[in-house]
Amino acid sequence: MAVFSACWAIISGVDAWKREFVGKRQIELAEQTLAKFFEVIDAVAFIRNPFSSTEEGKTRQRGVGETANQSDLLDRGYIVVERYSKKETVFADFNTLKYRFMASFGAETQQIFTDTFKTVNSIFSSARMLATHYWQPKAIGFGKPDSFQKYLDETQRHEGIFWDSGADDDEIRAQLRVIQERLEKIIAPCFEEAMGTFTFLTKKRFGASGPNRLGTISKNP
Repeated sequence: MAVFSACWAIISGVDAWKREFVGKRQIELAEQTLAKFFEVIDAVAFIRNPFSSTEEGKTRQRGVGETANQSDLLDRGYIVVERYSKKETVFADFNTLKYRFMASFGAETQQIFTDTFKTVNSIFSSARMLATHYWQPKAIGFGKPDSFQKYLDETQRHEGIFWDSGADDDEIRAQLRVIQERLEKIIAPCFEEAMGTFTFLTKKRFGASGPNRLGTISKNP
């Protein structure tokens, strides 16, 4: 029995250490991923800032036969590319965490990263559509009222993606908020388990007058 008890203590200790070690690494990964996602949110807000200087977008390579007006419109759309390049490491670092996160929390969590970059890519898509089509005078189509209304609706939709309105119902903000909620739901059990262990280890077991068989203070000595 003594040998069995000693072996059991060793096995239990190793198993507890292993679970604690794995749990700690999982918590660190969860914190790192969530923190990096917050950086992505800030980077997206920077890219979509509606205020810009006259010098932004000027690094775009000019096409053959561009008019001055076309260049101005194309440069305006190119602003998101310049701003993205300044925050590129944020997105790269977040994407680097994808496979570790999938290995720890399940392959299905890849969708978190896929949806995040899908949202970011939609900003570039709208910027390109605005600069090459909807902002161009030829796209207005005054000849047909229904075509003009469609032009206004599409322009407004793309500009709502391209620029940050600052409103709660902003499309990109809403998409990132949903992704954040999903991410927090996935990693929540890590912190709940850690807090449960902490509560168990620090919980007061006995009262001031001593414990009874149930671990509570007896009122009838």
